[in-house]
Amino acid sequence: MDIRVLSPAYAVSPQIAPEDVSAIAAAGYKTILCNRPDGEVPPSHQAGAIKAATEAAGLRFVDNPFSHGQLTQALLDAQAATMADEGPVLAYCASGNRCTILWLIVAAQAGEDLGPLIEAGEAAGYPLAHMRPQLEAMGRQ
Repeated sequence: MDIRVLSPAYAVSPQIAPEDVSAIAAAGYKTILCNRPDGEVPPSHQAGAIKAATEAAGLRFVDNPFSHGQLTQALLDAQAATMADEGPVLAYCASGNRCTILWLIVAAQAGEDLGPLIEAGEAAGYPLAHMRPQLEAMGRQ
């Protein structure tokens, strides 16, 4: 497990396993947000398995899978609602990159200054500065 903190309320991680959930709970996370489609992982790591472990640990689980090219406002709205709910939130996908991009788009739509957020993403290992114009454009839509 490789948790990368982007803000006090939001962190991302590459794929987690059910046995990671107890450590996630011990780290203080209240919600686990899955941004990875089940078709990318074996059954042992699909959303249902992570959800069962999450709920057994007393945490909230949200399944909001995102594949590149399938970005919708409904997906962004679900992401934003989860991020605004009880946190901190740990979001995961294959590498954490998709979760970081969704975080940045939600922030852009909320009118936040993306500069410090992109820096936080880059410090966590997600070099997304090249996407700033596109992210800002998405925020204006």
